[in-house]
Amino acid sequence: MRIDVLTLFPALFEPFFSTSIVGRAVANKLVAWRCVNFRDFATDVHRSVDDRPFGGGPGMVLMCPPIIDALESLEAGEKAEPVRILLTPQGEPFTQEMAAELSRQPWLVLVCGHYEGFDERVRSVKKVREISVGDYILSGGEPAAAVLIDAVVRLLPGALGHDESCLDESFSNGALEYPQYTKPREYRGLSVPDVLLSGDHGRIAAWRKEQALLRTRRRRPDLLRRVARCSRDG
Repeated sequence: MRIDVLTLFPALFEPFFSTSIVGRAVANKLVAWRCVNFRDFATDVHRSVDDRPFGGGPGMVLMCPPIIDALESLEAGEKAEPVRILLTPQGEPFTQEMAAELSRQPWLVLVCGHYEGFDERVRSVKKVREISVGDYILSGGEPAAAVLIDAVVRLLPGALGHDESCLDESFSNGALEYPQYTKPREYRGLSVPDVLLSGDHGRIAAWRKEQALLRTRRRRPDLLRRVARCSRDG
C-alpha cells in the first residue's frame, strides 16, 4: 500500500511511520509512505497557504491552489487514481468497517486541514472522501490522519504477528471485545474465570461470545441495535 500525507507539519509523521506496528509494516515493505508539505506549492514570497474568509468571520481558511497543485504533482504520470481523503469534522464517521474497506485500496492520499478548514473548491475540483474520526475538534488533521493510518495498516496481511489477532477485536464483529486475562491466575483476590482454564474450546468460545454481548449491552447498546438492523436488512 502507498500512503501520501499532505500536511503543513511533515515532521510529526517521521516517528509515527517508524514505530510499533506501522513501523514494522514499513520495514517489511507492506507500506510505502511520503509526506508532502503543501506550503511548498504556495506561490507568493511569504509561502501563504491560508487567507481570510470571503464574507467575513473569524479565523483563516486554507486556499485551494496549494492543495490542488500538491495533489496534481503527486498524481502526475500515475496510471491509477488514489483515494483522496480530507480529514475534517464534517466527514463521515470513521468506523472499523471503513478501515477494512480502505485497507484493500492500493493508494491513499490524506489531506490534513488546519485553521477554519478548506476552501470549498478543494472538494469541487477533486473527487475527495471526507472522513471524521469523532465529534470533536482538533487543532489540525494530523492526529486524525495518524488514527486512520494506524487502523488501516494493522489490517494489512502480515502487519500483525498473527493475522487472526484482529478478528475478535472490538467492532470487528459488531460488538465490543470480550474480557481478556493472562498471568497471574490470581491477583488481589481476583481470579481468572474457571472456564478459561478448562481447556474446553467450545465452552470458552461460548463464554467469550456471551461476555462480548453483555459488555456491549452495558457500554454500547447502540452497536447491538446496529447489528440487529443490518441482520434484518441483509
